[in-house]
Amino acid sequence: MANPLTADQIVKALKAEGLTVHEVRSWRTHNRNSKGAWGPLNGVMLHHTAGVSSGIVDYCYNGSSDLPGPLCHGVIDKKGHVWLVGNGRANHAGGGDPKVLAAVVAENYGDRPPTTREHQGSSGAVDGNSHFYGFECVNLGDGKDPWPDAQVQAMVKASAAICRAHKWTAKSVIGHLEWSDWKSDPRGAAVAMPILRTYIKTCLAAKAGAWTLKPPATPAPKPPTVEERLTALEKRVATLEKGA
Repeated sequence: MANPLTADQIVKALKAEGLTVHEVRSWRTHNRNSKGAWGPLNGVMLHHTAGVSSGIVDYCYNGSSDLPGPLCHGVIDKKGHVWLVGNGRANHAGGGDPKVLAAVVAENYGDRPPTTREHQGSSGAVDGNSHFYGFECVNLGDGKDPWPDAQVQAMVKASAAICRAHKWTAKSVIGHLEWSDWKSDPRGAAVAMPILRTYIKTCLAAKAGAWTLKPPATPAPKPPTVEERLTALEKRVATLEKGA
């Protein structure tokens, strides 16, 4: 359990991981704290934006008439940029399973937390909006829309940034689908939560900002120029002549 990070601490943590961060309007004071508790904080929750794509940052900032914003703390776009839209309680997690929360707090589960049996409005659900930072990641959520490497890397780094600041492990990061049995996000093989947690663990083991999803490719050796070939041939002939 932890006290919430300040706006300055969030920005500092994200930038320390090498992320490009955009501060949207009055995000530093934009929250739903008047509607419920914010903290103690226990983890990070990842989402996909589903059908909404155009104007997604503004949508996550403003929300809608039936679900006021902010709808998360940050939006991660396909380029891997992080757009901060809220600081405090946000409408992103909703109700979820207390067994999952307990496993996240203890950080003692295997590759997945216990299977969730709860959702928003179910009799045994607990309020996730008070316990989790949330990142909405731009994707249609149809299982076909690709997850670019830059975006996946940013999801890992953003999660690791919060975990590093709180001294949490990768097991403090879950997907919405692991919290609520109504949800399927984030959807896609590239963002399967056990894989993402493995990346986050590796990221946390490295110095802040040092981890990359894929190491830079070793450049292929350049073929010798004509001049280099002629020089090598001349040296070979000279060697043969000496031997004769």
